[in-house]
Amino acid sequence: MNPNTEGVVMNIEVIKEFLMQNWLVIVVALIILFFVLNVVKTVLKWAIAIIIIAALLIYSGISIDQIKQTVTDVQSSTMDTLKKEATSMMLKEASKAKYVKGQDGAFTITSPNVEIKGITQSDKVDVTFRGISLGEWKLDNETIRTFVEQAQENKTAPAS
Repeated sequence: MNPNTEGVVMNIEVIKEFLMQNWLVIVVALIILFFVLNVVKTVLKWAIAIIIIAALLIYSGISIDQIKQTVTDVQSSTMDTLKKEATSMMLKEASKAKYVKGQDGAFTITSPNVEIKGITQSDKVDVTFRGISLGEWKLDNETIRTFVEQAQENKTAPAS
């Protein structure tokens, strides 16, 4: 057996043994999880689902560090997906964007799904997509710059 793959084979054997010894607990947890996801229709369902999954993982012997790493990976992946969706939506909604300039040099651009807030001389803006803050983005992004310019043109365009 290759010394590099020995840990992987051992891990699979440990997982198989755990599944065989605890299949009833896993089945009950999956039934409860299925019930919660189908019956409860709020954010509470995701909290309960996470608790059930975390309890199963902790019960199975997975370390807290591994769970934290997985949560971080999922969070990062979700934010990347949201940023891609927001960028795509900016391109689609640029013609609907409304530019509002405040007296202090701050501006807000809103479209049906995207909101951008910034200061005129700053190179950064705060982006919100469908009510979820995506943090501060630099204006060196071509899509954001185009979105801002189109919104400014919409503001100054004559009414039709």
